[in-house]
Amino acid sequence: MNLDYLSGFGNEFASEALPGALPVGQNSPQKAPYGLYTELFSGTAFTMARSEARRTWLYRIQPSANHPAFIKLERQLAGGPLGAVTPNRLRWNPLEIPGEPTDFIDGLVGMVANSGSEKPSGISIYHYRANRSMERVLFNADGELLVVPELGRLRIATELGVLDVEPLEIVVLPRGLKFRVELLDAQARGYVAENHGAPLRLPDLGPIGSNGLANPRDFLTPVARYEDLKQPTTLVQKFLGELWACELDHSPLNVVAWHGNNVPYKYDLRRFNTLGTVSFDHPDPSIFTVLTSPTSVHGLANLDFVIFPPRWMVAENTFRPPWFHRNLMNEYMGLIQGAYDAKAEGFLPGGASLHSCMSAHGPDGETCTRAINAELAPHKIDNTMAFMFETSQVLRPTQFALQCPQLQPSYDACWAALPATFNPNRR
Repeated sequence: MNLDYLSGFGNEFASEALPGALPVGQNSPQKAPYGLYTELFSGTAFTMARSEARRTWLYRIQPSANHPAFIKLERQLAGGPLGAVTPNRLRWNPLEIPGEPTDFIDGLVGMVANSGSEKPSGISIYHYRANRSMERVLFNADGELLVVPELGRLRIATELGVLDVEPLEIVVLPRGLKFRVELLDAQARGYVAENHGAPLRLPDLGPIGSNGLANPRDFLTPVARYEDLKQPTTLVQKFLGELWACELDHSPLNVVAWHGNNVPYKYDLRRFNTLGTVSFDHPDPSIFTVLTSPTSVHGLANLDFVIFPPRWMVAENTFRPPWFHRNLMNEYMGLIQGAYDAKAEGFLPGGASLHSCMSAHGPDGETCTRAINAELAPHKIDNTMAFMFETSQVLRPTQFALQCPQLQPSYDACWAALPATFNPNRR
């Protein structure tokens, strides 16, 4: 299935695991097929504009309401509270995968955030490390999750079906969706952006026209698959930043049929149609936007997911790496594979960097010198995939992020070698 609704939210999708399980012509019949229960899964308020509304009708073996009280877990998410305010540029080496058995929940580490989980906007960013599959099921009441694998393949079993995702692919899980993360390899590591604001969607293309960047037809939703299991299952929810759990006597992944547009989806970043200059100058990084969460201010994003994929560089008489800049937006970068073309060393797959509002940054000294003196023949940047979570609100690191041994103490030094080449007598 594709995701045409991402560009306009007008379409919806339907899937059934048993023939005739999906009611026709009515959302909530008096008696649903197969003795199923009808349940509405709303991702937006009932009174949102039709173009913005997200909701899915579920037909399930047991309704979600069938659960006992949730109890706060003793083990909470790693990362701790937000740390001291700092305007400094920061960069981290990859976090190590734990030696003890660790599933996706226990392996989540909070790194930065710009609002509390109770706020209607903002984002929180985590890294995950895992070496075992989840036996529990999780849902996140605090926001939509954008998962970016860097190491290891994942099988994400959701209420609406199963999505397999690997490095160079991403998956988006709607707020409140129940899911279980299973490892298809021995270890897994990656990044998670928790979006507290408006749901992600494709950016408008404007003068680009009707095609380019991420094409709607390349987004995939799952096919309905249900678990009719009568066995104890721990259901965990993340609520206002805390983990709570209850014990069920059945699997909550028991949806037999569904239709709507509040659905999980995956996208292969290798299908991104990269655009750029064929004359001169380096274009703004917004040309690489895959998904965006807008705010009430047109063009100002709560969250942009931007990638820097393989691409040809052909600009004439141009400093081809990203220019030195200071930005209103706040940039949290990660690297999935290869090397980032603006940094000669120190930025590793699984690592991250933070450049806050108006923090001056750009290519390091070695990259800058090489670019100024390069012969500008067409060449391809290949075998790389960097990305950026960009947001209009300032990101504050957690106490863990400011104190962990992976924080590079000498990140500023990568610009210290830039020589002063100004000569008023030579134009």
